[in-house]
Amino acid sequence: MSLLIEARNLSKSFKSTEAVNSLSLQVSAGEIFGLVGPDGAGKTTTLRLLCGALKSDEGEIIIAGFDIPKQVEQARTQIGYLPQRFSLYEELTVIENIRFFAEVRGLSAQEWQPRCMEILQFVGLEMFTDRRAGHLSGGMKQKLGLAAALVHQPQVLLLDEPTTGVDPITRQDFWRLIIRLVSPTRDFSNNKKGPVAVLVSTPYMDEAMRCARVGFMKDGKMIIEGPPEDLRTSLTGRVLELQGNPLASLRQIAKDDIDVEDVQMFGDRLHIRVREGKSKIVISRLRKHSQTKEYEISRIEETSPQLEDFFIYLLEKQD
Repeated sequence: MSLLIEARNLSKSFKSTEAVNSLSLQVSAGEIFGLVGPDGAGKTTTLRLLCGALKSDEGEIIIAGFDIPKQVEQARTQIGYLPQRFSLYEELTVIENIRFFAEVRGLSAQEWQPRCMEILQFVGLEMFTDRRAGHLSGGMKQKLGLAAALVHQPQVLLLDEPTTGVDPITRQDFWRLIIRLVSPTRDFSNNKKGPVAVLVSTPYMDEAMRCARVGFMKDGKMIIEGPPEDLRTSLTGRVLELQGNPLASLRQIAKDDIDVEDVQMFGDRLHIRVREGKSKIVISRLRKHSQTKEYEISRIEETSPQLEDFFIYLLEKQD
């Protein structure tokens, strides 16, 4: 697959704040790359630099073979960008919004009209062409945003937390669309040049697991990147899962154990990260507490680490 996104030693500061610091990344056609990290890590700034909305202080950006900023206009013809706050024209209908964003891109009616219904069918809005954007649900607005980003047949798709604030079912639908875009056998002819390259920032770890590779950002730096499965399994044998009552008290008992590094609530259970090689010792010590009437441990055992476990570990390691 051809390389469609390439950033080398990218840096950007706002006065005394270093938003992006010597960041490098590559994304190929047919690949979904996920950016994750805490608020203020530099994810949104990175996407704005890549689409040419901001000018970098240092570094190089190549989008589909075009250099930013030297060839920024040519590069933008290859980019579909969906920001966190996509600005729809709520008084315009779905079809009128598509027309507006197509014409802003310089497309003639002969260019965008034949594709319009195909795009709306792809995102599931073909039955709502005459509905005003202001009357769409949050999820439908995001789908309209995706349609607008695809109208000019981009090779690169930059998505900034596209599913934040929508319901879980809509999130699933949205990701099915993204996966179809990168599929070499997809039935939607987004462009005749093959699958797109997708760079998406997300706060959701289940979405990050769908990516081919994930990059973890903190303080403007790319701390680590790799396939999400490889990242999470690096903690194999070091995460315990505990269910019992009272859970808050058991959490404190676990945190006080000398061989426990971290304890997190995962719904009705705890995830306990232990020092390497100490899982059996910790299990034995915690089980002793269930022999009293004050505490009950119904289950405690090693479990497969989640991506959340790994990123919490990474944050602590960086701090």
